[in-house]
Amino acid sequence: MGPTLGVCLALAALSPAANPVFVPGTHFTLSWMHSIEKVRWEEDYVVRAPVAGQALRLDAVEARVHGSAAGMEPPPDAVLRNGWYAYTPSIPFTDRLPLTRSEFTADFTLCADGQCHLMAHWLPSDGGVTYLTPCSR
Repeated sequence: MGPTLGVCLALAALSPAANPVFVPGTHFTLSWMHSIEKVRWEEDYVVRAPVAGQALRLDAVEARVHGSAAGMEPPPDAVLRNGWYAYTPSIPFTDRLPLTRSEFTADFTLCADGQCHLMAHWLPSDGGVTYLTPCSR
């Protein structure tokens, strides 16, 4: 049996040697409320296992925005479904998502394995950046 895939959460202010928090699963939804426009945003990711010398990566498979507002218009290829503009993100994969978690806005919600929790459920915010990276255990 191989390693369990998931995402790791780590505060940017801590040293890279600090132990990240592991959240198991291969499919995740990250969501938040835009701080100014108060419009909900969601992004779906899949953790991909390494292939032929590649590292683990997060593939962005779909994004949704609940409406449209100044500075956050959906891209031209977005499709309106039940009040949500859905589209495929223009950056298809990454190895690290920096998430700014301000004390002045609601925290991110992370859904994994059918369970949704505020990110603080796994890792309290320090008011700065939290890195979300693909990882394995």
